[in-house]
Amino acid sequence: MAGLHPLELLNLAGALTKLGLIGAMVLGVYRGQIYETRFPLMPGYDLVLHASALPMLFVVLSAVLWLITTIYAIGYLERSPGRSRFFGFFSVCVSATTGIALSGNLFTFVLFYELLTLATYPLVVHRGTQEALRAGKIYLAYTLTGGTALMVAVVWLHATVGPFDFMEGGALATHYADHSVALVTIFWVMVAALGVKAALVPFHGWLPVAMVAPAPVSALLHAVAVVKAGAYGIVRLVYDVYGIGFVHDLGLGRGLVIWASITIIYASMRALSQDKLKRMLAFSTVSQVAYIILGVGLGGPLASVGGVVHLVHQGVMKITLFFCAGNLAETLGIHRISQLNGVARRMPWTMAAFTVAALGMIGVPPLAGFISKWTLGTGAVESGAPWVLVVLAASSALNAAYFLPVIFAAYFREPVLPWPREGHPGPYETHLSLIVPPVLTALLVVVMGIAASSVWSPLSWVELLVARIYPGGF
Repeated sequence: MAGLHPLELLNLAGALTKLGLIGAMVLGVYRGQIYETRFPLMPGYDLVLHASALPMLFVVLSAVLWLITTIYAIGYLERSPGRSRFFGFFSVCVSATTGIALSGNLFTFVLFYELLTLATYPLVVHRGTQEALRAGKIYLAYTLTGGTALMVAVVWLHATVGPFDFMEGGALATHYADHSVALVTIFWVMVAALGVKAALVPFHGWLPVAMVAPAPVSALLHAVAVVKAGAYGIVRLVYDVYGIGFVHDLGLGRGLVIWASITIIYASMRALSQDKLKRMLAFSTVSQVAYIILGVGLGGPLASVGGVVHLVHQGVMKITLFFCAGNLAETLGIHRISQLNGVARRMPWTMAAFTVAALGMIGVPPLAGFISKWTLGTGAVESGAPWVLVVLAASSALNAAYFLPVIFAAYFREPVLPWPREGHPGPYETHLSLIVPPVLTALLVVVMGIAASSVWSPLSWVELLVARIYPGGF
């Protein structure tokens, strides 16, 4: 610890402190305690932070992965310039994500949502290369356009119905049916705006380009920050703004299911043709995040559980994959799938973690991804949409088609030596701070699968919050 930069120490201390405080809050929320802070900013508009079951799910994901990513980033950026700048904006990014999670109304959500955009841009362009600067411009073009559309929709909604707070079951569900035409239009504008960060097709173009960012940034973008902020926003729009019953009364759920299904299949097919490893993982994210929207759109209790729990499961699986991709790039200079032959012999721990996460993405039991897909499939049948099983099966087959060749090449093909770069001559395959994080998150993928029925598993927590939305139960 003596060799750590002061901002690295500050990040570690902040991450540990945050995790402890959130642990106490989770226990309080579980026992029915209410946590809320309200700051009046202008007449009728308050900045509201409110902790309930759904926000705490996202906050816990953010806190756990922030700590693990901080450890990883310390090793990854050990000899890199601009570490102070990186960790400064890294902290702001995670703070904005926490603000998004705990937002108690749309006004607060928009403030933190735009702060996240601004805080993430310096991380995307951190390397300062022409490619990174170009990626940053594309990122800003997409996200600022989406943010503007979101702001317009929120202003329009407030002009139509007045300011309101998020409410379990939907703030609009029982009061504003007479504005149905305007509310339908506003809904789709907001979904499209949030769909930019959630990388729904055709608004996904920024995500593969942004993979020029350092591996800790890519991991954060995909697992808990930008992409998840968009998906989480859509979840709150459906559950806490409109209400799941009102969404289906207006006929909006089917549109979400179709949009998500198209995104799932299209992005999976695009992943098949990629040779750059991080670009393939980016298209995988586009597909996997759409599972969340699929579950929300289906509308039944089980489908909702499958979609919302995938917000956690996908985050842990995907951060593992990006950690591993970063290890390969930093240690051996490997950026392409075609360079992976025999790499498991050189980096066994990294590839073991990659394999666990990849099998989870495919949906192999008993891993976390299987839990999500099984619950989604069962929920689709329960919701009267058995055709969604075809989408899930096709997605899993395509996942296998682009992940299994990577695993096969790494374990069973002869390596083409020398590696593009040999960057770590020490006793381990790479720095310990780069090995421990993906191994730890890979273990979480296993534990969240085999212990899915335990009281403190993400699945059990999501079942509790969904039970509050569907008082009739499962």
